[in-house]
Amino acid sequence: MSGELTQGVIKRIIRQVGLECAAQGQSLSETLVAFMVKAVVLDPRNDFNMDQILTENEIQDLIQLCVTRLLDTTNPSLSTIKMQVYFDMNYANRDELLSEQERVLEGKLAPVVRAITESGPHAQEEMENVYQNIVTYVLLRSGLGSPTDIEAVREVTAALQSVFPQTEMITFISLSKKDKEQQLKDLAMLVTGIRLYNKQCQKGGSGIDDLPNLLHKAIPSATRTLDERLNSCQLQAQRYMALLESMQEDPPRYSQLSTLKLKEALFNVRQYEAFLFILQSNAITSAQEVESLDAKFEAAMVVLKNTVQDKTSIESKEVFPTFMELSKLWTSYQNEMLLLSFLTNMADDLQQFLEIQSQLFPEEMLTSLLEGVTVKSDEDRIKETMGTRVNVSDFKNQEWLFPEATDNFDQLLIQYHGFCAHSIGVKGITLPGNPTIGILKHKEKYYVFSSKEAAYIFAQDPDKFIQLNIEEAKKYAELIQLLELHHQFEYLVPHAQARNAKKDLMKPPPKCDSGTQTDTHILPPTIVRSYEWNEWELRRKAIKLANLRRKLTHAMQTDLSHMRRENFTQVYLPKDVGTQTKCDNSSNVPKPQIFLKGLRGGSSPTTHMITVDLTRPLDET
Repeated sequence: MSGELTQGVIKRIIRQVGLECAAQGQSLSETLVAFMVKAVVLDPRNDFNMDQILTENEIQDLIQLCVTRLLDTTNPSLSTIKMQVYFDMNYANRDELLSEQERVLEGKLAPVVRAITESGPHAQEEMENVYQNIVTYVLLRSGLGSPTDIEAVREVTAALQSVFPQTEMITFISLSKKDKEQQLKDLAMLVTGIRLYNKQCQKGGSGIDDLPNLLHKAIPSATRTLDERLNSCQLQAQRYMALLESMQEDPPRYSQLSTLKLKEALFNVRQYEAFLFILQSNAITSAQEVESLDAKFEAAMVVLKNTVQDKTSIESKEVFPTFMELSKLWTSYQNEMLLLSFLTNMADDLQQFLEIQSQLFPEEMLTSLLEGVTVKSDEDRIKETMGTRVNVSDFKNQEWLFPEATDNFDQLLIQYHGFCAHSIGVKGITLPGNPTIGILKHKEKYYVFSSKEAAYIFAQDPDKFIQLNIEEAKKYAELIQLLELHHQFEYLVPHAQARNAKKDLMKPPPKCDSGTQTDTHILPPTIVRSYEWNEWELRRKAIKLANLRRKLTHAMQTDLSHMRRENFTQVYLPKDVGTQTKCDNSSNVPKPQIFLKGLRGGSSPTTHMITVDLTRPLDET
C-alpha cells in the first residue's frame, strides 16, 4: 500500500487481528497476519479504495474480514499462504544452514574456550584442570562421543597426549588468546583424525557412528519419499486441472463444485510441488557430495595406512596434514547428515498444509467427478505440442527465442515459474509451458506458453495479459510467490520472504566469462614533457630561475611546529686566538683599617672615644 494507510494504522490493524484470532484459540505469527491484512486490502472483491484514506468503519470491516479468513479452516488459500510463510521463515540453503550450525557450535563451546584461554595456572593441579578442559573441548568440537562416555574420554586423552603432552602446557599458556584458540582448533582436528584412523584399524572408535553407511541408507530413503510425495501432488494437480477445464466446457455437470475452492486447491498443490522440487534438488546435491566424500575419505585412509604401516615413530609433518584432512572430511559427513535431517523435517512439516485437500475433495468424490474425463500429466501436455512452434515471420515487432538459436537457453529466467503466461489470467489455471514452442521476449522478460494458439493470442497484446495475470494474483494472494511476482508486489511480501525471494525460487541470470586485450602502446612514447609553446610561460620560468640564484634558504620554527619535525643548524666552529702585550704590571692600594675605642663607655660617666688608624702606608704595599 502506498500512502493510504500509515505504518501506525497498519500495526494497529495487525495487532488487533492477532488479538482477535488469539481470543478464538488461533495463535498466528505476525508475518502471516501482516500478509493477510495487505492481501485483503489488495483483493478487488473487497471494494477497498486504494486511493483514499480508510475510515474507521472500513478499518473495522478490514479487521473482521482478516479474522474471518484467518479462522476459516476450509480455505485452501489460507493453507497455501501458511505454507509459504512457513517455508520462507524456516528454509535455508546449504551455506546458510551450515553457517548457522557453526555459529551455534561456537556458542556452545564459548564457555569451555574461555575457561582454557583466560586462565593462567601455575600450580600442577591447575595445569591438570586446564588440560582436562582441553580434552572436553576436543570431544565437544569433534562431535564424536559424549563427555560422559568414559571410554570416549580415554581415547581422546590418549590421542591428545600423543600430539600435545602435558609438558607443553607451559608453552601453551604463554601464547596469546588468539593463538590459543587457533591451536585448540588444530588439536581438535588432529585428535579427530587420529581417532578416525584408529577406528578404521579397529583399535578404538567409541561413540563414533558410521556416518558414511548411515548416509548411504538415509539419502535414498529420503529421495524416495520426496519422489513419492512429488508424484502424489502432481497427480492431484492434474486432476484439479482436468476438472477446471471440464467445468469451463460443461458447467451444469459440476454445479455442486466451487470453482473458487478448486482453484485454491490447485494453487495449494502447485506450491507444495514447487517446494518439494527445491528439497529434492538439495537431496540430489547431498547425494553427489557424499559420493565425492567417499572417494576422498578412502583415498586419505589409504595414504595414511601406507605412511604409518608398522612404524614405531613417524615425523609429524608426514601424518599431521592427513589427519587434519580426515577431520575435515568427517566434518563434511556430519554436515551432510545435518542437511539431510533438515530436508526430511521440512518435507514432513509441509505435509500439514495439504490436510485441507482430503476434507474438501475426498477421493471418492474426485473419482466420480472424473469419470469420462481424460487426466493429462504435465509431460503429456508438453508432448502434445512438441511438434509445433511459432512462426517468427508472423510477428514483426516481437522477438522469439528457440533452443537451437539461443545460447544458455535452459538458463533463461522464465516468468511465472515456467507456467503458461496466457492460461493464468484467462483460465485461472497453471498449465505447464513448453519452451520449444518459442519463448517470447517482451520488455527484457521471457514468457512460455502451453500451446501455439496461446502464444499467438498473448503476443498480440502482451501488456493486456500481463495485467490480467496481476489481477488474478490480487484475487489469489498465494499466486504472488507461486508465480514469482515479488517485483510487482514488493510491499505485500513479508520482509524475510522479500529478502530471499530471488534466492529461493528464481534462477540466476545467465552469465559468462569474457575478456578482451589490446596493446596499450605499440610504439615508445615521443612526447617531450618539458616542451612549452607559450613564450610568456618560458619567460616566467626564466625569471624564476634567475631569482633562485639570489635566494637564500631560511628555516624557522614556531611554538606549534617545533615538536613536529627535525631541524638542523650549521655554524663555524670557534677558533683558538691569543693576544700578548709588552709587559705585565699591577697596582694595589692598602686596605683601610680604622678602629674606634671607647664606644661602650667605661667607669667614668663621660664617654671618651679614641680613633686608631692602623692603615699601612702606601709605600709599604
